[in-house]
Amino acid sequence: MSSEAPEPDAPASTDDERVSAKLFGEYEVDGIEYGDPSTQRYITVTPIAHTMGRHTDKQFKKSELSVVERLINRLMQTDENTGKKQQATRIVREAFDIVHERTEQNPVQVLVTAVENAGPREETVRLKYGGISVPKAVDVAPQRRVDQALKYIAQGTYNASFKSATPAEEALANQLVGAANYDLQVYPVSQKEEQERVAAAAR
Repeated sequence: MSSEAPEPDAPASTDDERVSAKLFGEYEVDGIEYGDPSTQRYITVTPIAHTMGRHTDKQFKKSELSVVERLINRLMQTDENTGKKQQATRIVREAFDIVHERTEQNPVQVLVTAVENAGPREETVRLKYGGISVPKAVDVAPQRRVDQALKYIAQGTYNASFKSATPAEEALANQLVGAANYDLQVYPVSQKEEQERVAAAAR
């Protein structure tokens, strides 16, 4: 008769077997590639699309918020979508489905690339010299580049869908795909180019 204690049962699952959470239950958030190292730390990708305002306690806490939720919040900054988080989330989710069907790529990757391409690197400020305002070109901080890119994407979506037969989700998909491909015809890229052109003239 052996006096050895029985071996403990093996764990039910290992780290390799765990299923990672997906955005909207469909899209992977791991393995996202960044083409711009300056904005990488400010473009956070998580599978959570609604954190119930947990980023509002500090000034720069928004950089830790998912870029998808930041896009949703930007879409709410219109007369039609003010305070309608569920509606804005539905628009983004359906736009991601359209992007996935068109490009056969992860729409989260498309969004990250679109934000990198739509963020202006230069802008102008006005300096006063003895009562005379003089435009001066300045570099844009990486966090502001992300903010501006999301603003342009949301504005382009609003302009393309307001009083138009184009649904908001399709308009958003067009903006994301166009910005990811650096299409000068879409609003975010055209605004970035215009802002940098004005800044170049003010150097």
